[in-house]
Amino acid sequence: MIRSVLLAASLSLPLPAVAESLSVALDWTLNTNHIGLVIAQEKGFYADEGLTVELLPYSDTSSAALLAGGAADFAYLTSLGFLSARAGGADLVALWATMQHETGRLVWNSDNAAITRPADLSGKTYAGFGSAWEEALIAAMIRNDGGEPVWDTVTLGTGAYEALASGAVDFTLEVATWEGVNGELLGRKQSAFRYADYGIPDQQNGYIGTRGAALAADPARAAAFMRATQKGYEWAADHPGEAAEILIGAGDFPNPDLVRGSMRAIADGGYLRDGDTPVGAIDPERFSAMARFLFDSGVLKDAGGAALTWPGDVASWYDQGWMAE
Repeated sequence: MIRSVLLAASLSLPLPAVAESLSVALDWTLNTNHIGLVIAQEKGFYADEGLTVELLPYSDTSSAALLAGGAADFAYLTSLGFLSARAGGADLVALWATMQHETGRLVWNSDNAAITRPADLSGKTYAGFGSAWEEALIAAMIRNDGGEPVWDTVTLGTGAYEALASGAVDFTLEVATWEGVNGELLGRKQSAFRYADYGIPDQQNGYIGTRGAALAADPARAAAFMRATQKGYEWAADHPGEAAEILIGAGDFPNPDLVRGSMRAIADGGYLRDGDTPVGAIDPERFSAMARFLFDSGVLKDAGGAALTWPGDVASWYDQGWMAE
């Protein structure tokens, strides 16, 4: 009798909750763009939502491809990576935009007196990274400044910054909150043009997305993940110095001062939080403007390499319903 009563009592006790595991593919090696993901892990925000989150190591396969192929539940995506994949038919949906303004910029050595405006880039040598976006961007900036969009390109990847510093090339593109900070730490005297000053949409960038089918099947899981992620980025925006130290502890950074400087640049530039705009909020107008620019410039192509035509509306490419929960 006693044994049966104890058994009945034990069966009525609630079982310990088991955290749901999910994975996030990163677009690059760990850096300050991913700060909110790391903070949400380290501060227990994911655990509070009943989640165990794994940040997958960066690989040569793009995060968009990993997500579309089902190798990850969510992914941190570059703007171009997401828009290209979605335009090409991948079942991806953006849930978030990290940076509220474009962090990219065009840079040249300040002592190069031959460059004072984008029109001066005509006929110069560009150190590039091999994407169609670069060509469309530079051509538009030169053309909008009244110049002829003709220049020479050498594809160097991350070697572009050493080539520029040595004077082997005339200009390149960089992320102000990373390569730009690194250049300052190295004492390089460089000047920059903002894309938006020469007719390029001031896009948000650093999307977090998932597969449309997965979102439809379990919107509650996506909402839980995004709530904790937003809390992580909000905390980082409020405590940039402490957030930098947490990221340094979580990664492998040869120069910790680069992380610290990057977080200062992000905070000072209002990149994570801009006025009353919620951290992570996608601006429909700017989202559409950048997508339209990429379509009209022939950057977005199908599997056969043919330029895609503007679909008329891209509102279904993002979903922030989780913010209302």
